[in-house]
Amino acid sequence: MEPFEIAISDEVLEDLRRRLQHARWPDEMPGTGWEYGSNLDYIKELVEYWRTDFDWRAQEKKLNAFNHFKSEVDGLNIHFIHEKGAGPNPMPLVITHGWPSTFFEMTKIIPLLADPGSHGGDPADSFDVVAPSLPGFGFSQASQEPGMQVQKVADLWAKLMTENLGYPKFAAQGGDIGAGVTSRLGYAHSDKMIGVHLTSITRPTPYLGPGSHPLTEAEQAHSDQRERWQQSEGGYSHIQGTKPQTLSYGLNDSPVGLAAWIVEKYRTWSDCNGDVESAYTKDELLTTVTIYWVTQTIGSSVRMYKENQSSVWEMEQDERVPTPAGMAMFPQEIAKPPREWAERSWDLRRWTQMPRGGHFAALEEPELLAHEVREFFRPFRS
Repeated sequence: MEPFEIAISDEVLEDLRRRLQHARWPDEMPGTGWEYGSNLDYIKELVEYWRTDFDWRAQEKKLNAFNHFKSEVDGLNIHFIHEKGAGPNPMPLVITHGWPSTFFEMTKIIPLLADPGSHGGDPADSFDVVAPSLPGFGFSQASQEPGMQVQKVADLWAKLMTENLGYPKFAAQGGDIGAGVTSRLGYAHSDKMIGVHLTSITRPTPYLGPGSHPLTEAEQAHSDQRERWQQSEGGYSHIQGTKPQTLSYGLNDSPVGLAAWIVEKYRTWSDCNGDVESAYTKDELLTTVTIYWVTQTIGSSVRMYKENQSSVWEMEQDERVPTPAGMAMFPQEIAKPPREWAERSWDLRRWTQMPRGGHFAALEEPELLAHEVREFFRPFRS
């Protein structure tokens, strides 16, 4: 395990500014706003800010205030933040981001979990927080072999936490892809797990075959909602799940294209009523985009969609995730399943309908999420 510091070269940042200055803009249907995708006026405004006012060095300094490390796990050099808890008996906790976010999504919640006593909480609720970058996202090495899906990442995290960091047992939390990784930890590594906490439950697919309970009205409504969402918003997922390499050429070569592809998701998937900057600052949006740009990992990140779709995780009859689970359901999350859907596959101990927030909960509503994580894991402390 080696300490790591983020240090992007001046040459990379200067090349980025040149590309932003010489962007070639598309046309747009007048008066369509965001209906056809990322709005031209807003992306122009954001790119101009990126070129002239965004201070990567200031963001880099903030990120480097955390304790960063890299460690080899099954031949991959994995990046992670490791913040020791400021409390009498911190609980080890690995928190996993999704797409199109990065480890940066977790930087608001890490201090709330590691040092709750300094943020209005009880020091007894502290965690040793480990926040890795998914393989091929940001500063973690990408696999050069097929098969890097959530099941494989869960195996990597289990080794990272127990073998590399020396925790005999640990807790896990995540959303989006991170929720799939967290669920898999609870399933395949239950002997090492204290509990799992999720903000989305798209994986695994519960068993719905012969002998299962018929879908309730709420479950059928959830299934219908997911189908409508796939038709209206799921185009990105189909592209990334079928031809990620083709998409990668454009996103890796054009910072404007990269920003438009990512920022539209932050606007659509957040509790912002169409005003993305009511949920995130320009600096927050651009820190995420810049991490992808300077590491050239947008291609390897979208590739995970194909890996996940090539190895769908479905439950067999009478199968469950045995680890105790807690779930916080934010109102603007992509999927809005009812409690009984979760109870088909998990040992559900806590279910909370959150008052506000969306898909990127750790960045959008860190205090709300931190409170839920503390509350769920408190009964499992020795």
